[in-house]
Amino acid sequence: MEEDITTDLAQLQSHLETMLDRVQQNSATLLKFQAFELRLLKLNSLSDIIDHLLEESKKYFDLDVVSLCLIDEAGEIAKTLNSYPSSLKNGLMLLDKPLKSTAIQPYIGVYEDILCAGFFSHIERQPTSVAITPLTRRGKYLGTLNLGSYQPDRFSGNMATDFIEHLSSVVSVCLENNLNVEEMRRVSYVDALTGVNNRRFLEQRIGEELRCCQRNAEPLSCQFFDIDYFKSVNDRFGHQGGDRVLSLVAAAIRNQLRNNDVFVRYGGEEFVALLANTGEAKALETAERVRKTIQALLIEFNSMSISVTVSIGVSTYAPDSLSIPVDDEIATRLVKAADSALYRAKHNGRNRVENGGVVSDKQVL
Repeated sequence: MEEDITTDLAQLQSHLETMLDRVQQNSATLLKFQAFELRLLKLNSLSDIIDHLLEESKKYFDLDVVSLCLIDEAGEIAKTLNSYPSSLKNGLMLLDKPLKSTAIQPYIGVYEDILCAGFFSHIERQPTSVAITPLTRRGKYLGTLNLGSYQPDRFSGNMATDFIEHLSSVVSVCLENNLNVEEMRRVSYVDALTGVNNRRFLEQRIGEELRCCQRNAEPLSCQFFDIDYFKSVNDRFGHQGGDRVLSLVAAAIRNQLRNNDVFVRYGGEEFVALLANTGEAKALETAERVRKTIQALLIEFNSMSISVTVSIGVSTYAPDSLSIPVDDEIATRLVKAADSALYRAKHNGRNRVENGGVVSDKQVL
């Protein structure tokens, strides 16, 4: 009898210890989740949220693989992320529709290639157990957050899903809020007539571009464009004709630049471009190519043809090997040097490119 009681007590003690271990594990997991959630809620850009989901979640929850699929039918998310240098991360997939119909429903369990491969296509070693969780908000399907582990029993079909469902809800709220904010921000930075960014966007981005080129010890070039004799275009063809010229010239310049180049309507008939990792010679070559493109452009308006030319000023910032921190003065001198070169192009006959030279840190006193 005593032996039976001793055995029962030992089993009870074992069960209690197991329960306490689970409580402690659950408590630790809850604390991790709360920290992760608070950090996620404090982030104020789409790029930072994506970074947090793809990188930090692995550390918080001991995951081996994380990917994020976002529905981007109109390409607006891609445009937003292109505004941030190096923001398209490994593990992020932008899609025009769900990968599979099953992506609308959560899947938790053993990794099955036919079902799960598309969600983890960016990695060589596939996980053994996964949780594919839909992200929805206000009835709108946003995409999926996909968690993977090399532990076969990490995600199983009979496991409790409260934690994962709550995580997907929080992520959905943060994504929706930031997508809306980024859309409003993007619209506020776009010139309504030409569809390119505006001067406000340049003022916001030029500091980022300068700091980036300093970190990488790479040059940054500025091109300042002005449509020649634009007032006469308005006088002859009216403001509607002038608007069409502005739109098509902007599009033609944009097509000659790279996707990651900053291009804005500076004001009136003036445009500015920032070319990252572009030295003086290459910037002048690109400007000359743009000049020839505009010169050959034939713009149709009310059964009439309009031909225009542009004058272009170019300047280049070359960071020193021991660069001082970027400030507003460097940005001002870079744009002013290009503007001064543009003025010389106008003075020297228009429809030409002039070089404003190199702006360096050494000029700062």
